[in-house]
Formats: sequence, C-alpha cells, structure tokens
Amino acid sequence: MKVKNFLIGPFIIFILWFFISKFNLINNFFLPGPFETIKELITLIFSGELTKDIISTILRMLFAFIISLFIGIPLGLFLGSHKRIYESCEFLIDFFRSIPSTALFPLFLLIFGIGDNSKIAVAAFASTLIIIFNTAYGVMNSKKSRELAVRLMGATRLQRFRLISFWESLPQTFIGLRTALSLTLIIIIVTEMFIGTYSGLGRRIIDFQYVYNIKGIYAVILLTGIIGYLVNAIFIFLEKKVIHWHGN
Repeated sequence: MKVKNFLIGPFIIFILWFFISKFNLINNFFLPGPFETIKELITLIFSGELTKDIISTILRMLFAFIISLFIGIPLGLFLGSHKRIYESCEFLIDFFRSIPSTALFPLFLLIFGIGDNSKIAVAAFASTLIIIFNTAYGVMNSKKSRELAVRLMGATRLQRFRLISFWESLPQTFIGLRTALSLTLIIIIVTEMFIGTYSGLGRRIIDFQYVYNIKGIYAVILLTGIIGYLVNAIFIFLEKKVIHWHGN
C-alpha cells in the first residue's frame, strides 16, 4: 500500500509532463518530453560521462555535512542544556540563519579561495546553524516530567542529560539533520554552478546550458533530485533505527 501511495505523486507529475510536451503547451525545445529526458539521463550515466561529476558532488556534500554534524550537535546540546547562554546567542544564530547562503559566497571566496574549500565551507556553515538550532530546541523542549522523575531519584545534572534530555532531543535533532543534509546538497550544487569547478553536477548543468543541451540540463536536474531523495530516504531509515521508540 505504501509503495502504491509512493508512486502516485511521480505518476501524476509524469503524466502532466507528458501531456504538456505532447501538445506543445511549452515549446518542446525548452521542455523536452519525459521519455526523451529519461533516455538522455540513462545515456549520460551508462556512458560514464557523469560519473566524475556525481562522485565530486556527493563527496563535497558529505564533507560539508560531516563538518556541520561534528560542530552543530555538540554546540546544540551545550546551548540547549544552558538556556541562558542560548538566549544570549539566539540573536546571532537566527541572524546568520536568516541570511541567504548565496549572499555569503563572496566572503567565503575571499577566505577560502575558489577551490573546493569555499564550497564545502559555505555549505557547512549554513547546515551547522540548522543543526544547532534544532538540537538546542530538542533539548530545551524535552519532557520535563521524566527529567523530574530521575531528579527525585537523586540523579545528577550530567546523568539527567545523558539519560533523559539527550534521548528526548533526538527526534528534533534528526529533523535538523535531514534539513541540513538537503540544504547542503542544494548549496553544493549552486556553488558548483556559480563559483566554478572542474567537476560536479552543478558545473554540468551550466556546461549544458552554454551549448543549449536542454535534454542534458533536465536529465542532470532529474538526477540531482533522485540523489537528494535517495540520501533523504537513507537518512529516514537510519532515523527509524536510532529512535525506533519515538511515537510509541
């Protein structure tokens, strides 16, 4: 049943795309049909033309996400456990979180140069703020009744955090991680398009644009969406394994 429901959305989009292309509601030069686009994608993948681009984009995304993970979770846990300190930093967190990451490209270019470091750094920066906010929110909004129960049993603050607050914060933390992962992929693609690189899916989209390979553009965009979906699906699977007790 779940598989059938999963297929409804893509099927509707596919049908709409097919009829828009079939009846030329949008010029076929600018919107090729779904079959042509999928055929182009299969050709690009099996020819090996996109292999290096796929690997480069995924590696940059993973590096940026791992950096934000190791910075964001400890800081989020610390700030969530010390509400006064969080309140003193809340303005800065919300301020930088509200700035579009694209506006920070020039700053990161000046600091890290035009190589991969600047792409990874700007993606990690934006993702770290998301993780900090959600992790801290999860700690601060953990169920107080359970914490009170272990406090009455004589548990220390560290024990209360380790046994209650940390586990209570995980559902919200995972929401932040999933959001940060999606944001990381988006920023990496955008930086590959506009900062420039030797390889990457963002660069490939721009290259196809220059030569008016419209089918190639749509094929790479479709591939990017598939990668994003698969990464998110893997993360949801891990989330269910780690916090399988949530919602029971």
